[in-house]
Amino acid sequence: MAMPAEAQAAADFAEAAEAAELSRALGRLLPGLEADSKLGRRRALEALEHALEETVRPGVDSAAFQGPWARLLLPRLLRLLTDPAEGCRALAAHLLDLGLRRAARPRDALPRLLPALTARLARPEPARPPPEPCEELRLALVQLLRLAVDLGGAALAPHLDDAVRALRASLLDPFAAVRRESCECAAALARATPEHFHMQSESLIGPLMQTISHQHWKVRVAVIEATGTVIQFGNGSSVDDVLSHFAQRLFDDVPQVRQAVTSVVGGWLLNLRDRYSFFHKLTPLLLSSFSDEMPEVRQTATSLWEKVGLKWQEENEADLKDKLDFAPPPPPHYPEHESRPGLGCRELVFRNLSKVLPAVCRDITDWVVGTRVKAAQLLPVLLLHAEDHITQHLEIILRTLQLACADEEKAVVSSCVRAAELIGTFVNPEVFLKLILAMLKKAPSASGLLILTSVIQGCPQNTLQPHLKVIATELVREHICQGSENSLYLEHLLLCVQALLFVCREDCRAVSLQLMEVLVTIMAVSDASGLWKKAQKTMDTLAEVEDIPSSQDLYRKHVGALLERLTASHGEWTVHSVQLLKFTVVLTQAGPAVGEALQHVIPTLRTCLQPTTDPHMRLKLFSILSTMLLRPKDTVDSQGQFHGYLEMVVNDILAPNLQWHAGRTAAAIRTAAISCLWALTSILLAKQVQEAQETLMPQVLATLEDDSQTTRLVSCRIISVFLKSSGDTMEPEKFLRVYPELLKRLDDVSNDVRMAAASALLTWLKCVQSSDGKSAYQSSVQFLYRELLVHLDDPESAIQDTVLEVLKEGSVLFPDVLVRETEAVVHKHRSSAYCEQLLQHMQTLAAAR
Repeated sequence: MAMPAEAQAAADFAEAAEAAELSRALGRLLPGLEADSKLGRRRALEALEHALEETVRPGVDSAAFQGPWARLLLPRLLRLLTDPAEGCRALAAHLLDLGLRRAARPRDALPRLLPALTARLARPEPARPPPEPCEELRLALVQLLRLAVDLGGAALAPHLDDAVRALRASLLDPFAAVRRESCECAAALARATPEHFHMQSESLIGPLMQTISHQHWKVRVAVIEATGTVIQFGNGSSVDDVLSHFAQRLFDDVPQVRQAVTSVVGGWLLNLRDRYSFFHKLTPLLLSSFSDEMPEVRQTATSLWEKVGLKWQEENEADLKDKLDFAPPPPPHYPEHESRPGLGCRELVFRNLSKVLPAVCRDITDWVVGTRVKAAQLLPVLLLHAEDHITQHLEIILRTLQLACADEEKAVVSSCVRAAELIGTFVNPEVFLKLILAMLKKAPSASGLLILTSVIQGCPQNTLQPHLKVIATELVREHICQGSENSLYLEHLLLCVQALLFVCREDCRAVSLQLMEVLVTIMAVSDASGLWKKAQKTMDTLAEVEDIPSSQDLYRKHVGALLERLTASHGEWTVHSVQLLKFTVVLTQAGPAVGEALQHVIPTLRTCLQPTTDPHMRLKLFSILSTMLLRPKDTVDSQGQFHGYLEMVVNDILAPNLQWHAGRTAAAIRTAAISCLWALTSILLAKQVQEAQETLMPQVLATLEDDSQTTRLVSCRIISVFLKSSGDTMEPEKFLRVYPELLKRLDDVSNDVRMAAASALLTWLKCVQSSDGKSAYQSSVQFLYRELLVHLDDPESAIQDTVLEVLKEGSVLFPDVLVRETEAVVHKHRSSAYCEQLLQHMQTLAAAR
């Protein structure tokens, strides 16, 4: 309602009178501002400060203040901003602040205020310090500039150049508080002059980006927020200039800084005028915050991203009409604990994936650890949004994952494993298997197996089942199954088998043999006990899948086919052959199942244990064979069929390896072979022992001269067994060749060998006693008596006792001969006690007869 003319005239008159009175009051103080002394100027400023504070009280008309302020105070106070005295400059800045707040038209001061502030803040040259040396005063001047922006609003447009020049300098000020205030002022300036600011905004980006890495986190936050506003109201093309700096701030140790980046980028995606041009650049920054360690940052990113997707969906509703009206439900095997992004969010990622993905894949293999971790964390987020659209980008993704899964940083590997699982979830197995298996065929690697494991884990059972045989067949091929002996490679190979068992369960029965061979290979090649145990546990799991009580029954089911595959190339084996290692695992782990596959085991052993083959391989196999022969019912003879292969074992395996050859390795092989023969004698029937001794007695007698004490000892024991079983049926010529060789062993360096030889001689004498024509052996027995009597003087009492027992037992053959031989030498012995005992025994024996 308009004021009546009389009332308006009265008000104007009162305002003029008040202004005149204020001018007179100020006029009395203004001369002091021109005083030569610093103290005089300071006192005048303080008095002026008191006067201005009085005008701010309620009831004083700001319109009356406008005239004296603009005419009298403003020019003088602006001049005092360059006063030599710091205190005067500070008071002048404070009075300008009071005056601007009190004036009715503060915009009128801008033409003189802005140049004055710029003159005190802007550097004349980049390398020189600002004209105002006091940092607190520079802060006051920037605050004054901020006040002018707030009060001036759009009226600052003509003075935008001065304001920007001042801010460009203050944004790089050494004082952190000045930088923070400058950031807030720059943002306020952008909001105040939206129609003109875009012409000057780019000039502020450089100083802002120079300040974004300031050591104070509050300054960094202020810079990020100011940059968001400057670009929002300025030139959108500056986004390209700040993206790398913003991306770097996502690695900031301070959560508030990362939160600021997330908020600003989300704001741009929502409100930036030309945001459609930058979706592919801004989306990765916002989605990177999905994996931030702070829940607040993750929540902010999620909330903003949902709003971005909804807004984009609303803006493109016509384009998305079919997808909105006929939206398919989420895949039934959608990852647990994951909420499906909205249609707008999914479409945004899908449409920009071809632009985003190459950069992400490049960063995953960057030399900086933090960059690799961040990029690897982003990849699963992108794949979760893209869903089945990732199929067209699968080759580059898999190539990147193969490199990244070999990374030393666990966080990188963990994220890439998650990405591979999503590939298994959303991509048809026929597609990803073709690429992954080709990749493994070209260059088998631990990382490639880890990718295969992960996609299997992410794939649903019903989708993977038709391709199970293809996977198992490829895994068992030599280029994968035997691709490396590295423990990490083998561990990932084991993980692959475990993943198949976990996902497919009972479907794995169709490929049980292939999976079992892979597990056997891992057990054969690995030298880590922990991995061996894991493989054995997985074997038990495979038995459960097969509905079989234990892994022993699993071997029984597949041992024939397994050994047929393993032994196909046994003629080319060496000690380093993986097939040999797998063969030994089956022999040692299959237990009774070995007895069901002798048609593969024994011929393989015969070929591999020939004297022309690798000696170290023969040692290994003889060791395993002797172990099995010690437990025949639990191994080779579990089905009672081993005796059918006895001739092959004796003639083709043991006999050739008992032949003497020079060298330590050859001696070790003879020891192993004779040990196998010793174990074999415990399971043979009497007739079979006779057949064995006919073939092996010459070789065993020859081993009595072996350098190995073990070989000599076992040979004596074997001869004793041979004599017990077939001594009375041996040809006299062969029989007579035995005792001289045993007599030599009575002089052996080992007491054990000497005692074993004496025991064998006793068995020989018993064989003579049981023969029909023992009289034919009298001269040989007499010679034996004479030689044994010599050993009654042995330094070892145990040997003396043993020899005495042999003579007593053998005296029943030709007692008169033994008496004569004893009486002939009794006076020659150092100790005749043993001879006297022997004679006394003979007398007792004669009396008994």
